[in-house]
Amino acid sequence: MERRGREGGPPARRGPGAVRPLCGVALAAVVLLPVAAPAAAEPGGAVSAVAGAHAVAGAAGTRAAGAGVPRAVPAADGKSQGLPPMPSAFDPGTQGVPCTAASPEKAEKQDWSRQRLDLARVHQHGAGAGTTVALVDTGVRAGAAGLGDRVTARGNAGDDCVGHGTFLAGLIVGEGWGDTRLPGVAPDAKLLALRGTDERGTADAALVARAVRDATAADADVIAIGVALYKRDKELTSAVADALDAGAVVVAAATPDPPNANATQETPTRTYYPAGEPGVLSVADMLPSGARPGDALPTDGVDLAAPGAGVVSGGPRGNGHYLGAGASVAAAYTAGTAAVLRAARPDDTPGEIVHRLTATAYPADIPQLDAYAAVTTVLGDADAAARPRTEAGPVTVRDTADADGAADRATVFVLLGTAGVLAVLWAVVAVPRARARGWRPADTARD
Repeated sequence: MERRGREGGPPARRGPGAVRPLCGVALAAVVLLPVAAPAAAEPGGAVSAVAGAHAVAGAAGTRAAGAGVPRAVPAADGKSQGLPPMPSAFDPGTQGVPCTAASPEKAEKQDWSRQRLDLARVHQHGAGAGTTVALVDTGVRAGAAGLGDRVTARGNAGDDCVGHGTFLAGLIVGEGWGDTRLPGVAPDAKLLALRGTDERGTADAALVARAVRDATAADADVIAIGVALYKRDKELTSAVADALDAGAVVVAAATPDPPNANATQETPTRTYYPAGEPGVLSVADMLPSGARPGDALPTDGVDLAAPGAGVVSGGPRGNGHYLGAGASVAAAYTAGTAAVLRAARPDDTPGEIVHRLTATAYPADIPQLDAYAAVTTVLGDADAAARPRTEAGPVTVRDTADADGAADRATVFVLLGTAGVLAVLWAVVAVPRARARGWRPADTARD
């Protein structure tokens, strides 16, 4: 039975029965089409690449956090910690400078470097037990806080006036005393302290060569050299070659630290030794962003970068903490990681250990040490042989021209599709109403 209008006139006309279903379909298309089209235009779910060293460093922070959000890190200058600096040497022109005093301050929180290296997870897989790390620097005071009974000093290396060697020892084998818990990378390893400087911290090629030979004679698994020399020395070259032949992993600071007072940005790029010797793992320092410090000396042939600014450790006197920086700090962290690897992979050659450290590093212009990945990553057969050293090149950004073209085509498709849907909506709604009025204009007064 037809329904009549209020005035008893002809039946009130309605649009076709399919109007409402068609409207629903059209509205769904309007909502879903702009979402579906870009997804089709982005195979694999990504169109653009991440570019720049800061982006790489941000990704590294995400991986270190083990979650989707990078961890926050304190300022690299350590001002938030309020700790005194640890010198790497005293000015040789200054007489009567006392030894580094005990720090009255203790760190209130972990520094960014241990978070970046993810040491808590590294220690779930090993802490260097059964290995010996020889440290060539200013010496190490065996009774220093946090080092326990793990340090043995050779000759006068047990007297550390500067304190720098003791600071580095804490980064390698420190047990992380106190409430803050600032452990070294390999707290279960043993450390052999050797002097490569005079008592004021000035490096000497003859002393470094002798220390390397002592480390080789002691069957050290890893030799960490915290000093860097401006000239190559024949005796040191021979000592390093013998250490490598004996099966030691040799890690060295890529540059002296801190830069000398006359260093400027115009300082020419040069190679420092023994970091420049074949087979030696050359390590530079980096900031939380992944970049090198602005006053770092330029050099070439660097294999790895590791945390080297605003790093916290102990000293030879007292129970307080200090802040340290420089390539020597980065080398100490890398040497500790090498000790953990040697304990976990005793059959690997020094070349294989070095390759594992570089192959598992965060990708950047200078690969960045990833201690956890080095310990846990399973490398394929193609990675069995160590890669030759190559100079780090610029960061390469993936070409996204094809993906961008696809995105442009998708945008055109969305616009045309939306226009078509709107035309359908007009056809299924406006046309029946116009037909009901006999194609006369709508009476706006009645509406």
